[in-house]
Amino acid sequence: MLRSLHIRNYVLIDSLDIRFPEGLVIITGQTGAGKSILLGALGLLAGERASAEIIGGGGESCVVEGEFETPEGLRIIRRVVYTSGRSRSFIDDCPVQLEELTELSSRLFDIHSQHRSLLLTDKQFQLSLLDHYALNDPVLEECRAHWKALGACRRELEQAREELRRSTAERDYNEAQFRELEAAALKDGELEELEDEQQALANAEEIQERLAAALGIFSPADRPGMGEALREARRSLDHAGKFLPSMTELGERLESARIEIEDIFAEVESAAERAVPSGDRLQAVEDRLSLIYRLMHKHGCDGIPALLEVKEKYSRAVSGTEELEERCEGLEKQLDALQKAHAHDCEVLEAARRKAAPGFAAEVSGHLHFLELERASFEVELLPAAPGAQGASSVCFKFSADGTRSTDVAKCASGGEISRIMLSLKALMARFEGMPTLIFDEIDSGVSGSVADKMGSMICEMGRTMQVFSITHLPQVAAKGNAHYLVSKQFDPDTGRTTSGIRLLEGDGRVQELARLLSGSVVTKEAVSNARALLKEASV
Repeated sequence: MLRSLHIRNYVLIDSLDIRFPEGLVIITGQTGAGKSILLGALGLLAGERASAEIIGGGGESCVVEGEFETPEGLRIIRRVVYTSGRSRSFIDDCPVQLEELTELSSRLFDIHSQHRSLLLTDKQFQLSLLDHYALNDPVLEECRAHWKALGACRRELEQAREELRRSTAERDYNEAQFRELEAAALKDGELEELEDEQQALANAEEIQERLAAALGIFSPADRPGMGEALREARRSLDHAGKFLPSMTELGERLESARIEIEDIFAEVESAAERAVPSGDRLQAVEDRLSLIYRLMHKHGCDGIPALLEVKEKYSRAVSGTEELEERCEGLEKQLDALQKAHAHDCEVLEAARRKAAPGFAAEVSGHLHFLELERASFEVELLPAAPGAQGASSVCFKFSADGTRSTDVAKCASGGEISRIMLSLKALMARFEGMPTLIFDEIDSGVSGSVADKMGSMICEMGRTMQVFSITHLPQVAAKGNAHYLVSKQFDPDTGRTTSGIRLLEGDGRVQELARLLSGSVVTKEAVSNARALLKEASV
């Protein structure tokens, strides 16, 4: 229920803080007093379009906030509109997107004005009413989930099929590229080794000459080798060390140098043995290098690691075709299962709707007869429809004012009849738990007398199980409320501004307002007496 409403700078409302009780809440006021302004403020909370024009009183922003009591606890929704025309939405003081505010508000309150009677011609609205009556919410939720999953699965399957078509078209090319790289048997680090070997083989003769010259210096043929000479020098230093200790240390250093030189000599000697010119090996190395360079150029790579990555990419592309085929098969099975599940949901909904339709129509007809459309008939016709989130059926409400041939309600009902049909439907729905606060904006327009009294009784009955607001001009309806509020305008001569406000009527104030509704601008004694009688009758 709507516990309280707070408004700042909305059109003619400068400031409003008001609390509301449970049950039936009546709102009246003279034409132009600001009842529509109050509804407009609630419309902001319902997510309706906002503009800077609604900001009143020269303020920088307009604020509308509603406190709602729900089974889950207190919920606060707020909408702030700025002079730029932009707005912000809040739920429990947390900023949210407007769509989220709209979704929550639709579960908290429902505004039914005269123009919203057009909803009666909306097939989706008609179907939702029948589903509420048939208690189809659990199946509907499952049907919507399956339909959403179906759409997602279809999109995923189409995407996978498109990828498979592209992959299949490119498969021969990808496989040829992979086979070529696979046959090349590339190894990381191979390029550098080959380049070094190619350099060595191409210059083998010169390398041999240079190494032979170095070896000749280490061990010349006409005198003792360098190693033997260093040994002899070491022995001499060791003898001198008996008299000059520092020479012993130099001898040790000389020995270390000799060992290092002999090691270098051994490596040079080994290299000289390997540096043998080989035209066949040189040709093989250059052919291998040519292959690697060609592959690098072809695939735009700067080395073997990059080529190996390219090979892996083509490998995935080749094997990816098989994976895509398996993926498509899996998605096709999933799609088939979802289609069967959705079809089952549609069958369950269809059966529940057909079972509920006669009872739904009979209860609406009963309400219409109570509202003095004694000969009226109301029927619910189920029709096949394309499968969707709501199942695979549509509905058509058919009406006849005189009980003869029923036709589509959109084509035959007058304004007063539509008001009574809508009230009958709302009264039927009010019996179900979780219904939002209902706000009727002159739903009794176009009726009077005993019909108005009976509409008031129906609205009052709805107020026994839920909170109902009724903006009305009929005293027969207004007298039945649990609380009565008056919307009025006040002129401030100091500011030269006219503002709107709302206040709770009690005691004589309520009697006077009912008398005004009965007699017009001039309140007569008879109207006051009649007003008291209406209130007394309503309290019985």
